[in-house]
Amino acid sequence: MAGNTLITGASAGLGAAFARSLAARGDDLILTARRGDRLESLAGELRTAYGVTVTVIAADLGVPGGADALFADIVRRGLRVDTLINNAGFGLQGAFADQDRAALAGMLDCNCRALVELSHLVLPGMIARRSGGILNVASTAAFQPGPWMAVYYATKAFVLSFSQALHEEVKPHGIRVAALCPGPTRTEFAEHAGMADSALFARFAGPIDGVVRDGLAALDANRAVAVSGALNKGLAFSTRLAPLGMLRRMAGRLQKGRVR
Repeated sequence: MAGNTLITGASAGLGAAFARSLAARGDDLILTARRGDRLESLAGELRTAYGVTVTVIAADLGVPGGADALFADIVRRGLRVDTLINNAGFGLQGAFADQDRAALAGMLDCNCRALVELSHLVLPGMIARRSGGILNVASTAAFQPGPWMAVYYATKAFVLSFSQALHEEVKPHGIRVAALCPGPTRTEFAEHAGMADSALFARFAGPIDGVVRDGLAALDANRAVAVSGALNKGLAFSTRLAPLGMLRRMAGRLQKGRVR
C-alpha cells in the first residue's frame, strides 16, 4: 500500500496551502473537501509543478458517516495514511440564540466529530507501523471563551484538549500529534463565518504561509502545541494570567464590533 498525507478541507485556504507546501517537499497527497472541482484543479497544479501523486476524493465531513465513507474509499484505492492533517472546519458569527441549529450541529460534526473519527480510523495502522503523524488545526480561539462565536470557540478548545491528550497517549508508539493554533488568518474562513468585517479580523489577521510553516515544523518536531505568530503567542500566554471575565468580555467586544 502506498503512503500519503491526507489533508481535509484542502480545496482552499490553509488546506490548499498545506498541500502546496507538502508537495514541494515531495509528499504524495490525498486531498478531500466538498468541492471536487477545486480539488481537481489544485491536484493538477501540484502534479505538474512537483511530480507528486495526488488523489482527490470529494467528501462532506460535516454529515454523519462522512469520515467512515472517506476512509473506506481510501482503503478501496489501496492507499494508506501516513500523515493526517485535520484542517476541515468552519465558524459562524452571531448571537447563539439566533443561529440556525442545524448549522451549529454541522459545525460540531465537522470541527470535532469528523476530526476524532478520522484520527481513530488512521491510528491503528500508524501504531502497527510505529510511525505516523496527526496535525489538528485548532485556533487561538481555543484559549478563551468567545461570545458571538460561542460554539466555534468551544470546538477549538475541544480540538486543543483532545490533541494534547492524544499526543501523550501515542508518543510511546512513535506517533507524532500536534495542535496548530493560528490566530485570524487571511483565508476564505472569515468571509464564510461572517466575520470578515469584524474588529478582530481587521486588527489581527495575518498571512497564511507562516501558519503552514509553523504547523509542519511542530509536527516534525512532535511539539504538542504550536501557536503561530509572535503576537498570537503573547496573546495566548496572556490568557493564563488575565481574569477569565476580562478575557470573555474582550473577546466579545472584538467579535461583535465592526470596522466602519
